[in-house]
Amino acid sequence: MLRFVLSLVAIAGLLGTTAGAQQVPADRPIRVVIVGLVHGHVGGFLHALPQNHDATLVGIVEPDTALAAKYRSQYKLDPALFHTDLEETLNAVKPDAVLVYTTIQDHRKVIVAAARHGIGSMVEKPLSTTMADAFAIRDASRKYHVQVLVNYETTWYSSNAEALRLAADGKLGTIRKVVVHDGHEGPKEIGVGPEWLPWLTDPVQNGAGALFDFGCYGADLLTVMMHGKAPLSVTAVSQTDKPQTYPHVEDDSTVILRYNGAQGVLMPSWDWSFARKDMEVYGSEGTAVTVGPSGIRTRLRPAKEETSTTAPALLPDQAGSLAYLAAVLHGQVKAEGDLSALDTNMVVMQILDAARTSAATGRTVTLQPLPQ
Repeated sequence: MLRFVLSLVAIAGLLGTTAGAQQVPADRPIRVVIVGLVHGHVGGFLHALPQNHDATLVGIVEPDTALAAKYRSQYKLDPALFHTDLEETLNAVKPDAVLVYTTIQDHRKVIVAAARHGIGSMVEKPLSTTMADAFAIRDASRKYHVQVLVNYETTWYSSNAEALRLAADGKLGTIRKVVVHDGHEGPKEIGVGPEWLPWLTDPVQNGAGALFDFGCYGADLLTVMMHGKAPLSVTAVSQTDKPQTYPHVEDDSTVILRYNGAQGVLMPSWDWSFARKDMEVYGSEGTAVTVGPSGIRTRLRPAKEETSTTAPALLPDQAGSLAYLAAVLHGQVKAEGDLSALDTNMVVMQILDAARTSAATGRTVTLQPLPQ
């Protein structure tokens, strides 16, 4: 998404090579299959589908026929779209990409299966629940030359794009501290559906609680801001403020990322008074604070007065997940180093995995470079 703004794109694509890389003819919408209906974010896609011109839905794979019937009725979908077996669907439909709305634990299984067919994937955040799964996903992407992208709501916030641009352009000076707040009152409190809540609050199927659910947003933003570099160390504290509601996972975490000369502080929580996704960036020459999807407050030297503005609109092919996915598959966008890119999200997973370990052991975790 931020390739022009951040100057992070190399000649190679997401896979580190363009040889045999997946590409779709640019004169048609991409053909997508939804895999899984247990992740509630799928509702946003189905709601926007009638107005979307970037992608054509050619199939839905969901083994739970009752859940499939619910979505079929709610969104008035053609019954012919629905299938229960992934392999049969990929063989019959031959989509350009799968959109994965399964549990996070099942991401690896779906991505690898699609990759064997030469089909790319876009999954809901985070990439996986474990580093072993993340490496397996990366291996499949490289072996079969397919795209694997991760969808974050905040990737399509123009406020974040502007804050990242200000940092990359040096307008804020040397970045010293970044604080990212993400979360809401809690999944049960906001009415997450019965197909979603059980696995979202399961440490195996989701990886953790609020730490993985919302910590990934800040880890993603920090990784891009730090030009793809992992932090030197990760220190995390997690707790469960509502054990009667979330007996198996934490609902509040604070994560400190130590970089050379800078710190990142992630504050993912299911215990905020209100839903929030905002970031504060502090540099030697100024500050930037995002306000919702499009607002931003800045204080820059030498004037020093705070100004509040609306961030510039994103380019059309970077303003939403399907537009971006289509642009990548059409060869119009190189994904390397972006918020959605696999290389970025390998570092995000390294941060989340270290944070989970730190919170469990009470010790700071020192990170080593990921094996290539």
